[in-house]
Amino acid sequence: MISKNALLSAVALALAVTSSAAPTAQNWPEFRGSDAQGHSSSTNLPLTWSPTSHIAWISPVSGIGWSSPVVAGTRIFLTSALPVGGVEDPKADRSLHAMSLDATNGKPVWDVELFTATAPRAHRKNSHASPTPIFEDGRLYVHFGHLGTACLDAATGKTLWSTQEFAYSPVHGNGSSPVLFEDLLIFNADAETEPKVIALDKTTGKMRWTFARQSEAKKKFSFCTPLLIDVAGQKQLITPGSGVVNALDPKTGTEIWHFNYDQGYSVVPRPIYAHGMIYLSSGYDKPVLYAIKVDEASKGDVTATHLAWTIDKAAPHNPSMAVIGDELYFVADNGILTCADAKTGAIHYSERCTGPISASLLAADDKLYLQDEKGLGVVVNPGKTFSILAKNDLGERSLASYAVIGSDLLIRTEGNLYRIKK
Repeated sequence: MISKNALLSAVALALAVTSSAAPTAQNWPEFRGSDAQGHSSSTNLPLTWSPTSHIAWISPVSGIGWSSPVVAGTRIFLTSALPVGGVEDPKADRSLHAMSLDATNGKPVWDVELFTATAPRAHRKNSHASPTPIFEDGRLYVHFGHLGTACLDAATGKTLWSTQEFAYSPVHGNGSSPVLFEDLLIFNADAETEPKVIALDKTTGKMRWTFARQSEAKKKFSFCTPLLIDVAGQKQLITPGSGVVNALDPKTGTEIWHFNYDQGYSVVPRPIYAHGMIYLSSGYDKPVLYAIKVDEASKGDVTATHLAWTIDKAAPHNPSMAVIGDELYFVADNGILTCADAKTGAIHYSERCTGPISASLLAADDKLYLQDEKGLGVVVNPGKTFSILAKNDLGERSLASYAVIGSDLLIRTEGNLYRIKK
């Protein structure tokens, strides 16, 4: 028989992770937060930190994974890829895990193995657990790209469904995080051949629709996370891939419009939407930043009609951008931060800000946060003039993006998860 205290603990745990999925200062339910574009409404965030100061807690994270943390109430969720056999070796088969931590102290709540995989070796800036999970209504949806997808009870870690039916041939591993729309779980599957977008029934994991991506790009693989937007009351799924960005009806997968950008491939940055425009970077080899107008007239091929402007210098290969007011901020992988007029593309400044960087930008508390690959966190004052407010070095490799919890930051490094307080 379950004791009264045990029952109360179970109920409290369930309540902690079944909080509303509506945007709040406490929830960070998916990659880039509740608005999916790297903004937080939280205030009083930390400005300075170090390995020994402004640390609420540090929690070791086993295995290798560059998924970003997500937050629901008092629970934090991550994925990681542990070596089968327990001995770390980059070439080892991987045990793919999801885990939950108590946000108050960083201690593990549950840790479950979902799949084992003999996978191709990932790129040095990738891992077998790079896609970020997504939380909604007490469920955690965990995606490992071509290696499998699962739905868990967020309170207990119990697997509600899992599937490896939608395998494909990747290049450099997996990367695209999933999105939720009504009763669908949607993700990009931009493989070496036959790239597509896939929608699963979020209650069963069964296929609901697929969209076959068509472009002239010779290299078909990409790693981008789609973005849901609203255009005059119509929901559109903005999904960039190699050589093309498609806008789909998320209910059916039917294309609404597309815009071609030639041979761009290995597209990583998640697009953003502001001022009636989609902003995206075209990927390798030389990225170009495109501002694409979106309106009710956007139908079919809009390549020749809906381009607002482009920037071909210091565009990102990997970090996602952010808009604050009328300014667009983006950082090249070499650490050059650019501020441009979001409406016209006129550049206000382009300055060295960090070292090599892959993590996406965070706009919060009237500040812009960057986290580079060596663990340096840089806080910038938004505006047309370049101004660094603080530099904070954790001294650990870091490719994951920030998450916000209350008035604190979560930073995932190669071996730890930090909760940073003011």
